[in-house]
Amino acid sequence: MLIRARWARRTRTARARLRAGFHRLLPASSGPAGRFLTRTGRALRPATPAQAIVTGFLGAIGLGTAVLMLPASRQGPGGAPFLDALFTATSAVCVTGLITVDTPTYWTTFGQVVILVLIQLGGFGVMSFGALLGVLLAGKLGLRSRLLAAAETKNAGLGDVRSVLVGVLKVSLAVEVVLAAVLATRFMAGYGYPPGRAAWEGVFHSVSSFNNAGFALYTDNLMGFVGDPWICLPIAAAVIIGGLGFPVLFELRRRYRTPNRWSMNTKLVLSGSAVLLAGGTAFITAVEWANQATLGPLAPQQKVLAGFFQSVVTRTAGFNSVDIGQMHPVSWLGMDILMFIGGGPAGTAGGLKITTFAVLFFILYTELRGGTAVNVFGKRLSRAVHREAITVVLLGIALVVGSTVFLMLICDFGQERLLFEVVSAFATVGMSTGITAGLPPAGQVVLILLMFVGRLGPVTLGTALALRADTRAPLYEYPKERPLIG
Repeated sequence: MLIRARWARRTRTARARLRAGFHRLLPASSGPAGRFLTRTGRALRPATPAQAIVTGFLGAIGLGTAVLMLPASRQGPGGAPFLDALFTATSAVCVTGLITVDTPTYWTTFGQVVILVLIQLGGFGVMSFGALLGVLLAGKLGLRSRLLAAAETKNAGLGDVRSVLVGVLKVSLAVEVVLAAVLATRFMAGYGYPPGRAAWEGVFHSVSSFNNAGFALYTDNLMGFVGDPWICLPIAAAVIIGGLGFPVLFELRRRYRTPNRWSMNTKLVLSGSAVLLAGGTAFITAVEWANQATLGPLAPQQKVLAGFFQSVVTRTAGFNSVDIGQMHPVSWLGMDILMFIGGGPAGTAGGLKITTFAVLFFILYTELRGGTAVNVFGKRLSRAVHREAITVVLLGIALVVGSTVFLMLICDFGQERLLFEVVSAFATVGMSTGITAGLPPAGQVVLILLMFVGRLGPVTLGTALALRADTRAPLYEYPKERPLIG
């Protein structure tokens, strides 16, 4: 009895220490934060979920590259060169859509299936997909998997990670199945495609649309459907749904009747998306209205449809129903801004996210009005969020400018086209003015790195800033002093 009592006491003590340790690792106010323990030999060392997410994406890209280099993936003799396979795999996993080779003519059906799987994997999230497999196959989810999935989906707590993953799967499959059916029906009824081809192209473009990837099975992307609302509008709807972010979709499902109870994130994403969609449509349509190489030959209603479609896909998806290379340089500049902003967080969209720029807008608005606290929709914005938004945007600008300067030094395509290419890669949009394949190998490597950083950079940087493990307050502070501003 004495031994049993001592054992029970030691067990309770160990459990208490474990809970205390995880509370320090995962502070309640910060969500699934910072560090978790992984065993290396006999020692325990800290590792961040962000590091594991980066490693997972690198592994998926490496595996995809190896498979795309197989002779079975490429049409014609031999396998694909390493750089083309690496570029395509990175673009697919990072749901970008930039290509150095023509997707429908260069890759076999097997290669296109590989690209489709990589798109789905990248859009869902490598770590989230692994955790979902654990739920579906084993019926349980370990702490490590919960931490990784929570960090990747920006989930606030560990207890509902399972429901979040299952919800993401249900939403993804529902949207993709419905869109695939609509597109397949249109391809058969409107264009006379055989059922097999119509189904395959419906599935491929459905997955590519919802995951905001921008890959298409046509050499001219979707230019052949510029005036077809039965193709453009369903694809635009899937892009918008995927670009809102899963947290917004989940909240709309639960509280669609009570908008006054929506979170600040949902309100910012919805209002920001509406403004950018309307503004982008008006801007692109007005600038390109008389351009005979883009919207000029179209009927007025088709011009509006094309302008709306380009406004939707510019912020994240990368499809194009008009020739991007023939657009006015002013349109390129406006599209650079839309691509850089992107869509909603914790979804399939790219860019630095609507919420980041909305925070900066309200900071500017408050400063111009002489306010002291930044208030958004009746709530006060945390000062830590101010610093996070400013840091993410400034680092993004520095990376885009530095990459553009480097490309200007090694090739002569012009600053406007190169800036467009860089922003498209960093924002994981996938639009191009037609110069991607013509870049030198060093330039293509730069785009590969930009796609990878653009897909994971905002996630990992945001996690590192908002969910730091070391939350101890400093023991001292320096005296304040104000430099002259402006």
